[in-house]
Amino acid sequence: MTESFLSDSSATAVPDKGTGLRILVADDDRTLREGCASVLQMDGHSVVTAGRGEEALELVRRRKFDLILADLYMAPISGMEVLKAAIETHKDAIVVMMTGNPSVASSIEALRAGAWDYLPKPFSASHLQVLVGRAAHAVHANRDSREQIKPSLVTQNGAGEPMALLGVSPSFKKAVELAQKVAATDASVMISGESGTGKELIAQFIHRHSRRTARKLVPLNCAALPDNLLESEMFGYRKGAFTGADRDKAGLLEVANGGTLFLDELTEMTMPLQAKLLRVLQDGVVRRLGSETQDAVVDVRFISATNRDPQEAVQQGLLREDLFYRLRVVPIKLPPLRKRLEDIPLLAEFFLKRSWERHRASGAPAPQLTPDTIAFLQSRPWRGNVRELQNVIEHLAVIADGSRPIEPNDIPVYDEDAGPVADAGLPLAIMNEAFHMAKDNLITHFEKEYLARLTARAGGNMSKAARLAGIDRTTLYRLMEKHGFRRDTLSGTAD
Repeated sequence: MTESFLSDSSATAVPDKGTGLRILVADDDRTLREGCASVLQMDGHSVVTAGRGEEALELVRRRKFDLILADLYMAPISGMEVLKAAIETHKDAIVVMMTGNPSVASSIEALRAGAWDYLPKPFSASHLQVLVGRAAHAVHANRDSREQIKPSLVTQNGAGEPMALLGVSPSFKKAVELAQKVAATDASVMISGESGTGKELIAQFIHRHSRRTARKLVPLNCAALPDNLLESEMFGYRKGAFTGADRDKAGLLEVANGGTLFLDELTEMTMPLQAKLLRVLQDGVVRRLGSETQDAVVDVRFISATNRDPQEAVQQGLLREDLFYRLRVVPIKLPPLRKRLEDIPLLAEFFLKRSWERHRASGAPAPQLTPDTIAFLQSRPWRGNVRELQNVIEHLAVIADGSRPIEPNDIPVYDEDAGPVADAGLPLAIMNEAFHMAKDNLITHFEKEYLARLTARAGGNMSKAARLAGIDRTTLYRLMEKHGFRRDTLSGTAD
């Protein structure tokens, strides 16, 4: 790392409170080590440094770090030994290998051993910040997924053993029991169900209860990327394979080696790409874009998901039949929420407690859902399934008055005269607008409706309104001015 690294640190963006990571920087280059620490500390992270491999080894065995940046070629104890010790001690550790002599062989070896990524030297402060930002996102996503499955003790299977998913309805319990049985094997699993039913949560459950749990679960949304980007993301590429390919990069198939690859929205993958994936399933060989030789042999478990009926997708020509049978060794179908009404009270109570703890003062008791409220929740269509229920309950946790129970009229629903409701709870008219216009209009509608109800609840008291919303008064005034609200028209006391 050079002088340009240190001068780049002025571009540091301080993260939101609570997002800082516990980071270990291990490198025998003092300038690089201290430069990294300075930039990362300015970004709000807690940083410990080590100048020798044995010192780093002792630290990772004694302490838990969210992210470890380790030089690959430290002596006598190398970064690879630090990597292996970190993964053995804390299976969720994110380790990035730094090296001044990057090569395809060394990077693949590090990724196969469990490294999250590698960082070629010299690198700039902004490059480091982008990488650490990605790592922070992964850390917080992992924490959220662990919180999501913590209430496993609430529900038990027939043998009285805890299950890591919430639900007592027969159809949902059947799906979870099948997931438990298949988890211990290496069989490919295909999960189907409407959007928001919990397909990714089932995939996480299977991976966490498999023999591969110490290695990565790598998610890939096949609908989120254009075809060319999806191919390069999955298979990786060689330097010069296309414009912008300035270095060799391993694809997610290689990153998932020894672990699990979760292919979400599988039927959105194009036929040519499906054929290339089928070849990997058959022989385990990965060839990167721009490569004329075999780049890696991988051992990956595949879990796929789709919100379509998979057999109909085959009939419609959206999914190769041979790929379908390869990936659907064990099919799991998740029921929509409207067919598991007995689970709604359990889910609602859990989401309310979790959201209340997240948005309100620590230790403050969450309000109760009245029987009428539970009955109302069970009467809703829930087109967005569990995800929609979770969002509605979180909305309640933000605006509810903790001094009284939550009643049915507290539940946020569109007015009856707002017209028909489209999928995921959106007014049908919005679906006729361009995406960005629809998004802007929906946000405007939400902000105006929220401000009107908020100020009414607060009796016109701006301090109370800001406190209820969990924002400062300056932000509240700015939103009110944006939407034409005048303080002198509000009832009650202004402050």
